[in-house]
Amino acid sequence: MRPGEQVRPAGAHPRDAFWAEALDPLLARLQARDSGLTDVEAAALLARRRLRRRHRHGRAAWPRLLLSQFSSPIMLILIVATVISMLVGDLTDGSIIIAIILASGILGFTQEFRANNDVAALLARVEVKVPVIRGGREIDVPVAEVVPGDLVELRAGGVVPADCRLLGCENLLVDESTLTGESFPAEKDAALQVPAVAALTERGNSVFLGTHVVSGTGRAVAVLAERDTEFGAVSSELEKKRVTTAFTRGTTRFGVLLIWIMVLLTAFIFVVNTVFGRPLLESLLFSLALAVGLSPQMLPAIVSVSLSTGARRMAHKQVIVKRLDAIEDLGALTVLCTDKTGTLTEGSVQLDHALDLDGRDSDEVLRLASLNAGLQHGFPNPLDLAVLARRPLPTGVEALDEVPYDFGRRRLSVLVRLDDAPTLIVKGSFEGVLSVCDTAVVAGAMVPIDRMRPALAARFAELSAEGLRVLAVATRVFHDPAPVLTPADESGLTLAGILAFRDAPKSDAAASISSLEGMGVSVRLITGDNRLVAAAVGRSVGLETSRVLTGPEIDGFDDAALVTHVKDVAIFAEVEPLQKRRILTALRASGETVGYLGDGINDAPALHAADVGISVDTAVDVAKQAAAVVLLAKSLAVLADGIRLGRATFANTLKYVRVTTSANFGNMLSMAVASLFLSFLPLLPRQILLLNFLSDIPATTIATDHVDPERVQEPGKWDLRGIRNFMFIFGLLSTVFDLATFGLLLWVFQAGQDLFRSSWFIESTLTELVVLLSLRTGRPVFRSRPGSALLWASAAMAVTTIALPYVPPLATLLGLVPVPWPILASLFGLTAVYLFANEVLKRRFLQVRPVRLPESAPVG
Repeated sequence: MRPGEQVRPAGAHPRDAFWAEALDPLLARLQARDSGLTDVEAAALLARRRLRRRHRHGRAAWPRLLLSQFSSPIMLILIVATVISMLVGDLTDGSIIIAIILASGILGFTQEFRANNDVAALLARVEVKVPVIRGGREIDVPVAEVVPGDLVELRAGGVVPADCRLLGCENLLVDESTLTGESFPAEKDAALQVPAVAALTERGNSVFLGTHVVSGTGRAVAVLAERDTEFGAVSSELEKKRVTTAFTRGTTRFGVLLIWIMVLLTAFIFVVNTVFGRPLLESLLFSLALAVGLSPQMLPAIVSVSLSTGARRMAHKQVIVKRLDAIEDLGALTVLCTDKTGTLTEGSVQLDHALDLDGRDSDEVLRLASLNAGLQHGFPNPLDLAVLARRPLPTGVEALDEVPYDFGRRRLSVLVRLDDAPTLIVKGSFEGVLSVCDTAVVAGAMVPIDRMRPALAARFAELSAEGLRVLAVATRVFHDPAPVLTPADESGLTLAGILAFRDAPKSDAAASISSLEGMGVSVRLITGDNRLVAAAVGRSVGLETSRVLTGPEIDGFDDAALVTHVKDVAIFAEVEPLQKRRILTALRASGETVGYLGDGINDAPALHAADVGISVDTAVDVAKQAAAVVLLAKSLAVLADGIRLGRATFANTLKYVRVTTSANFGNMLSMAVASLFLSFLPLLPRQILLLNFLSDIPATTIATDHVDPERVQEPGKWDLRGIRNFMFIFGLLSTVFDLATFGLLLWVFQAGQDLFRSSWFIESTLTELVVLLSLRTGRPVFRSRPGSALLWASAAMAVTTIALPYVPPLATLLGLVPVPWPILASLFGLTAVYLFANEVLKRRFLQVRPVRLPESAPVG
């Protein structure tokens, strides 16, 4: 959306132009009052909204999920054909097929439903809450639970939870770039009169969902929520054009490939069986059962289970994933951009020095800093807290006015009454404060600031080179009456002194950076601090400091040139919020998959611009909401664990895709070949579906499987060509052994159709289980330990498959007969040879890159 563009078409009448409505009638319509809604009123409104949402979608979530298990076209055709078969007389066979289809669908539903609930529980741990007034008291409620009529408190760093009309505000600046595209915050005024036809950028008396407070405070009444908001209208349009992840695009492309193969082979098998004079309905059921067998219909459930299992494992490592597909993004990271405080440094800022301009510790400078830090009402920050820890706020002093901090001015000003005169105390970045000073206090006398610039620059460089962050403190005295402050009053100041803050590097930061680089993730530092401080911190944690790129230098490059310059730079200093976004965009344009770790108001643009935004649980609301991943501890070591687990999750998902599709392709190709020379169906439709169902049960546990260390040492990517080749190569190997089984049964043991089907039913299940255990790893099968659940589930399914022909009631229903021990022993032998052949072939196909980790150290 372009700056200033209206969300609705030009000339359209707004549905609810609450910004133009008189305030008293609006409050009466919303039943809003000074004490806020009661808990009962809010709960009733929320319940009504949720009921409308269910009506809009037609049904509750879990029935939709259950029905989706049976909604594929092939599955629907199979069900219809089975019902027809039952109506024409084959009641038993049709009932068994329907029972297997139901069991398979319920298995998928159970897995996905549990996965969804697990994810919902994790998200509840990091959901963003906003302060509202209910029943006369301020409470925090989740953004999704704010209802029309709620009184919302707005503070710097907080998100706007609904479309709201302002009741009052002070120095309120709101970032509306998500809706308007404007780079600069919008100034708000509760008393502003706005016409109904005003564009979004002109509605200065209102705030909107999807925006956040940059500075100042305010109170507003919620008018519209969720889908009824301006952001809801934009979101609805965006959902129609939703950008899918690389993993989703890969599964879609591979699904198209499978459909083409499935259609060709199914049609071929159906035509052959029809030409050979087999019953039409039986041939159709057989072909459709094979089609279901080829399609990895459990893939959605397996993906959900793998991702939710990965999310739970990450939660144990203090990493909460808010969006499941971000796991794949996290695992694919090649560049991690991070701020400095709390990540590379301890995050416990201490005030080392409060110096006058003669270089001596000064109680007066410390007193001025304490007044500025303690009387501001914008938002708490570590620097102000460090000042107050050193010198608590003096009693009996009140702020007359203030100009909150913003990232353009980089200053915070508070007006207080000192010595019976309104006195402005300004604290901020060294350059930002110096730029508005005319004089300085040196040895008790006022001197022109220009005379002190060389000495001040030398002192600044000296302290910065020690890794200290340097701020300046200045004052200005006004005559009564005290003015109503504006940023223009920050002029003609007198420099009083400087503050030097220390934030020591973390002891494990260098090791964490080394670990990340060993995984193919390059770490870049992006900070608003000056280049000397940034270089000192970077040097202490092992980053390359030969070149530091600064914000002014970045502004000198166009987008194409910036792509070239950011490639080999590890430290970016003196960077503003929009410059952070440009850096990330340039890194992505150079082919990197970029993550950004930040927790401040100024980090929101970068968090949105990254492939995966990462924040922390203690971050300001807007940063936590913008992030896809939230760390419960701000640590690169924790993040490294998250990346490792993200890659392991991706690897486990691909195991199912590769192994299942190759095994199913081999089985279907074997059926196609068998149809050419057998006088009977090689397997009954119910046997095919049961075989598919039994082999899917161990696959549901693959999410908990161990992953070899070398598989997490580099980013995981969807390789469609590689997976297609895998399917063909190992599928053809499966077909070769299937044909060997046919020959053994027909020519050596002279097996009839029932014994042939029973033997091949056992052999097909055993080989699919064996190939799962073999191809889950690129290592020799006995040098990679599978997960306990996968191993025991595979063993249980193998025992069940072998036992079924020997259980008369079930065997009769399924069309199975007991298999003599000589045949059974031969099948075991063929399975062992098949395992050996897979092991030999995978040594050529699955290359294992050596790693420094011990071979007995699986991930997961």
